[in-house]
Amino acid sequence: MVFDKIFGQKLGKGEYIELDTSGEEEASGHMQIKIDKMEDFIDSDRILKAIRANAIVLVKIKTLRERDLSELKRAIDKLRKTCLAMNGNIVGIDEDYIMLTPKNAQILK
Repeated sequence: MVFDKIFGQKLGKGEYIELDTSGEEEASGHMQIKIDKMEDFIDSDRILKAIRANAIVLVKIKTLRERDLSELKRAIDKLRKTCLAMNGNIVGIDEDYIMLTPKNAQILK
């Protein structure tokens, strides 16, 4: 039986082993997913702050794309450079969305 290999003893019918969990710590790391929108270049600072706080950020870029494409390119370039410097990822999901992740989260394509 599998328990014999794990615990080194044989269990009879109705017997159980009580495990000591007092030394275990609760999982302190958690991942937040933040949904944001980029309406201006200045919004990139708020998005980068969330990435630095280890959050995954889904950003709607439609408003800025329709208003000023060159400003959008400048903002995405800033986000991309910072993500790469932090070993994070950035990916375009659609024409209207991008996703940024910190280094402890991976984007699988």
